[in-house]
Amino acid sequence: MSEFVISAPAQPSVAVAGSSARFPVRRVFCVGRNYAAHAREMGSDPSREPPFFFTKPADAVVPASGTVPYPPMTADLHHEVEMVVALGAGGAEVAPEQALGLVWGYGVGLDLTRRDLQAVAKDAGRPWDMAKGFDASAPCSALRPVADVGHPGQGRIWLEVNGQLKQEGDLNEMIWGVAEVISYLSRFVTLQAGDLIYSGTPSGVAALQPGDRLRGGVDGVGEFELVIGTR
Repeated sequence: MSEFVISAPAQPSVAVAGSSARFPVRRVFCVGRNYAAHAREMGSDPSREPPFFFTKPADAVVPASGTVPYPPMTADLHHEVEMVVALGAGGAEVAPEQALGLVWGYGVGLDLTRRDLQAVAKDAGRPWDMAKGFDASAPCSALRPVADVGHPGQGRIWLEVNGQLKQEGDLNEMIWGVAEVISYLSRFVTLQAGDLIYSGTPSGVAALQPGDRLRGGVDGVGEFELVIGTR
């Protein structure tokens, strides 16, 4: 058996509701502009063009609880609440009617975004990596298995900041449903057990300040509460 030349990094993982077991994270895929109202607020036409994806490092996933740090190199950190899809099996070229069979469970997460860095990257035609893939940029609630929650196709998704409702929508407003997202993504990469998919955010994204208290959820899936730390 080969030895590593340095200590191997810890395996990123997510809590499982009601269990001491944890879900190991392999890769994190995020769907861009998957709610029509959010696409409009970001200046796009919400047609059913093929979905697009970006990624975050596996260790960007942290608990959606306690204090989440305000990241460096930004003055415009935005919240984006999303339903998280956790895959328990993988495949390539997965048919839509088979896609939900890959899902282990669901959770609720945040796609935190350094919007000012994203704007600069867009204007310069550069990648978004540093705007999306920074440390602690993907808080996630405890996951709940399909046996407990089924496959949510409708239900309220929402986020409050300091007690004020900022984002609200319904899962049935997704331009591309979970099965379609999995199927389309599997044309580009071979999906594997441990992959997480952040499925898109409704409208209402806005800037966060240090000390802000966030509470969000997806009806029938879960809720989270956290505080944004100091700069």
